[in-house]
Amino acid sequence: MKLICTPAKHPNSSGPADLRLELFKYSSLKGRGRIGAAIERAIDHAGLTPTARAWDLLSVALAIISADLAEPRNQSADGWTRRFELHVAVSDPAFWTTQRPTMEFLFSFLTTDTWRIEFLGKGFLPLPPTKAVLPPEDSVVLLSGGLDSLVGAIDLIANGKRPLAVSQVVRGDAEKQKQFAARIGSGLRHLPLNHNADLPHPESPPSQRARSIAFLAYGVLVATTLAQHQRGSTIPLYVCENGFIGINPPLTGARIGSLSTRTTHPTFLALFQKLLDAAELRVRVETPYRLCTKGEMLLGCKDQMFLKKLAPSSTSCGRFNHFANTHCGRCVPCLIRRAAFKRWGERDTTQYVYKNLAVDSTMRFDDIRSAMMAILQAKQDGLERWLSVTLRSPMIADSAGLEGVVQRGLDELEAFLVGCGVK
Repeated sequence: MKLICTPAKHPNSSGPADLRLELFKYSSLKGRGRIGAAIERAIDHAGLTPTARAWDLLSVALAIISADLAEPRNQSADGWTRRFELHVAVSDPAFWTTQRPTMEFLFSFLTTDTWRIEFLGKGFLPLPPTKAVLPPEDSVVLLSGGLDSLVGAIDLIANGKRPLAVSQVVRGDAEKQKQFAARIGSGLRHLPLNHNADLPHPESPPSQRARSIAFLAYGVLVATTLAQHQRGSTIPLYVCENGFIGINPPLTGARIGSLSTRTTHPTFLALFQKLLDAAELRVRVETPYRLCTKGEMLLGCKDQMFLKKLAPSSTSCGRFNHFANTHCGRCVPCLIRRAAFKRWGERDTTQYVYKNLAVDSTMRFDDIRSAMMAILQAKQDGLERWLSVTLRSPMIADSAGLEGVVQRGLDELEAFLVGCGVK
């Protein structure tokens, strides 16, 4: 599939392509996709001035997301792996061309597709705002509305940090993200962003493999607007997710492709940091909970009373929208959440559609069956063999520590499922 992704009225916006995508502006041109207009408006309204290469990085991220949403996997030769030829307009095509091998490998690792990226000139770069705002915060934290990012933001405040919170708006979570930001500390400066992808023929159901690359790109974009960055400092970008879900090992062989996201996998983040460093963006991705399970994050949170108030209203479910903004209770993220509450020792008052997992669970619910199979297989084969190639990368510095967090994550799952009567 060939995509041409440019601002409106770009000299290369026409020509043969399977999809022409307009970046950062609304357009009424028939047959074209559009993405990112709401982001440009939000940044302008906030008076922020991101760097040119931060806009370029976001342009590429939005193009990747659009491609992921546009082509159904079932039309590929093997029913999963797709081939993309992407032409993206950036402000500095000469530099980004030098980074093409890293980017193509990065996105292939993320989506398990094949990418060929070409960089065009005349990328999107808005005029600076009339009254520029230089936020005084010392860092950026991604605030999703989930339990992990909630713990992370609470701990940052307790540790004396002053983060600016950036959210990727998700249907059903926008108000929750706003409330969390308002209540943490004395209130965090909060910037919710939404790419609002509008494609002529989107895949249904939409792919989720590339979705979080935008979240990271939002964080980078905003980090470059802080006053300390403008003075030459490197800005920490906190990605607060537990290590077990970050590694997200496929629970069974059948789950390797479709159900194993990789956005916070240590290999992906190492490649992403390499790209940021090459671009001299002066943003450092921090993953403070990479060696913690979700239950350990809850136990270690530095403001337990506050966490107890907000934790039940956080979102973890992978099918939250499907069940009218209610946790299903049986998908893998829900199982990890429920296991974490058990490890924490606090009563879980979250509303679940499927609360009793012992009722015909092993016969009816694939995720529960997969979790139990993984627990048993890891015991039978040994953890290292069960993990296979998941942690075999020269970019992973602490494979022993990561193996430990996987084992403890499986232990949390087992204690919860056995406690529920799942067999």
